[in-house]
Amino acid sequence: MNAIWLFMKRNYKIILIVLAISAALWSFMPKKEKADPEKEALLMELLTYVIKNGHYAPSEINNEFSAKVYKEYIKAIDPNKRFLLQTDIDELNQYEFLIDDFILARRFDLFDKSYQILQKRMKESQAIYKEILSQPFDFNVKEEINTDFDKMPFAKDEAALKERWRKQLKLNVLSNIEDKIKLQEGQDVEEESFEEPNEEIKITEKKTVKKEPVEKKSMQELEKEARESTLKSLNEYFEAIEEISRTEWLSIYINSILEQFDPHTSYFAPEDKEKFDVSMSGSMEGIGAQLRKKNDYTEITEIIPGGPAWKGKELENGDVIMKVAQGNEEPVDIAGMRLENVVKMIKGKKNTEVRLTVKKVDGTIKVISIMRDKFELEETYAKSVIIDTKDGKYGMIQLPKFYIDFETKDNRNAFTDVAKEIEYLKQQNVKGIIMDLRNNGGGSLQTVVDMVGLFIEQGPVVQVKSQKGARNVLFDKDQKVQWDGPLVVLINNYSASASEIFAAAIQDYNRGLILGSKHSFGKGTVQNMFDLNSLLKLDNVDLGAIKFTSQKFYRVNGGSTQLKGVESDIVLPDRFSHIDTGERDRENAMPWDKIEKANYKPLANNFKKVIENSNKRVLNNSQFRLIDENAQWISQRKDENVFSLNYDDFTKKSKEIEEKAKKFKALKDYKNSLKFTSLPYEEALFANDSILKRKRDRWHEGLNNDVYVEEAVNVLQEITSKK
Repeated sequence: MNAIWLFMKRNYKIILIVLAISAALWSFMPKKEKADPEKEALLMELLTYVIKNGHYAPSEINNEFSAKVYKEYIKAIDPNKRFLLQTDIDELNQYEFLIDDFILARRFDLFDKSYQILQKRMKESQAIYKEILSQPFDFNVKEEINTDFDKMPFAKDEAALKERWRKQLKLNVLSNIEDKIKLQEGQDVEEESFEEPNEEIKITEKKTVKKEPVEKKSMQELEKEARESTLKSLNEYFEAIEEISRTEWLSIYINSILEQFDPHTSYFAPEDKEKFDVSMSGSMEGIGAQLRKKNDYTEITEIIPGGPAWKGKELENGDVIMKVAQGNEEPVDIAGMRLENVVKMIKGKKNTEVRLTVKKVDGTIKVISIMRDKFELEETYAKSVIIDTKDGKYGMIQLPKFYIDFETKDNRNAFTDVAKEIEYLKQQNVKGIIMDLRNNGGGSLQTVVDMVGLFIEQGPVVQVKSQKGARNVLFDKDQKVQWDGPLVVLINNYSASASEIFAAAIQDYNRGLILGSKHSFGKGTVQNMFDLNSLLKLDNVDLGAIKFTSQKFYRVNGGSTQLKGVESDIVLPDRFSHIDTGERDRENAMPWDKIEKANYKPLANNFKKVIENSNKRVLNNSQFRLIDENAQWISQRKDENVFSLNYDDFTKKSKEIEEKAKKFKALKDYKNSLKFTSLPYEEALFANDSILKRKRDRWHEGLNNDVYVEEAVNVLQEITSKK
């Protein structure tokens, strides 16, 4: 397979979903259906056959494997431990070491029993929350809640479960009240102003708007409204729960099995396979974000270049969506809501507004308004800029992904586009080039091999190893070097797959320097999507598909990019500096290992002094120091799970967090001294394309706030001076 998947996630909980697909698809709601033992047995047989014969390193299916599946499955069906009782767990424990036997016998005893129990408990929970929310909460009581659900035991009885629900609901209502009080007081807020030059594209600008205070209400009125809002959200949540089909629940069980092989192996039920195909099609309309389920809420995993969220600059990777509102309507708490239903609420028609209440990475809460619109696929393509300094011109090429013609409509691909941009930059006599691969999740394997060839003479670029141990070395066979001058590659924690192959090859050949996060994502595996129906041609039977890890990538020096990623030559502090991110933070991730190195010859460049000087600059740079301080604060706060349910204590703590966060707002005010200009061929287009000009101006504005680009230029200047 000639594609490197963008760190594919678990199908049932954290599959990446682009908020840009048709209303018809997302309005699909599966129906209840009866069990089909023969079909389910056949499905399990085919899955085990594919894994055994196709997976890169299939685990042995034994008692240890069974225990891991059991633990993952229980966590998947009740992650916050608000449905199952300890007595239920005691009853299910009999299956803990039998799942391996069930797999071989094509039986579903654990699933059948747990499905029956869970359906019963969920119905009982509806009565619990309705009773609790029928009465006002007393926020004068000194009590607290611990939301570390992983370490929390299951409720010992119904009384304990009811108490757990009471505290969770009280926290939800308390948070809702705080939001309403802030709205009553009125604030200066940033809102988007939209200008629509034509039917396809809207350009956004920010302006500060004075919010007029709304009618002030008593604490009792606010509490009542907050309870009613919470009740409405839960009613909608349980309505969605009742619509979940047995097949979807079965997918959770099956994926709990498949995840034990590695995090990127998963089962796609027929309807999920269809959604996946649409999400990869490139036909995009929505807010432009990718999501995954995170506990009760939904996390932003990627902002799609060119989409409304990207234009707004307010949503970021790691933001957690807590509430969704349609325009000026009341926000809906999405706690516990299915990912599909969250997507359904966020997506919508062009020119309609959605308001997201998000918890930022630093713990602050913010309401972000986004006007839904069409994606600009142009922003997924390579683009370049001239950087003017007192010492001369430098160039930067930003590449969002390693795209190829089968992903686009006009046969564009990243290799040829980057080659063209290099030629344009050479015509401007740039002294050095920055390849910006930050947030680049990967793409075509052949494209990255060809692209490395733009910067080196012919030679091996990457090694690929299959299940049977056969090693295949992929070469750049073109002796031509498109750019032989100073080169810097910018990466971050979200640079994955093909990006890591590119950075690793540049590093192994000693061709340039890698700047950025401590390490890249660390996904050194490739997945195949296999249609199970191709094994058996059955009429009126759709078994779905399986995505499984089939190969592993290795650097030309023999080391894997798996788990470790590519470590930067010059580490620049970022907000995740003190938190493990990427593949190493995934359970069951495949290990790092090493194979025989390829036959290649590194260049004789000596970057030692350049690296030393850069490290000194970074250490003395106030912006980088503030970024690192922010990262330490984020690390300290990430494990804060205890919240007061006393109103005074809760609001006091909230104000302390907001006050601390004010210090880090200065990070967004940073301005470097660089001047960014478009290439002459683009300048010529601006006369007839004002939209393109606005887009480039917006990009350049962002680059003026970018301390990482500034240091990359400093490094290029030093490399140039030593030539």
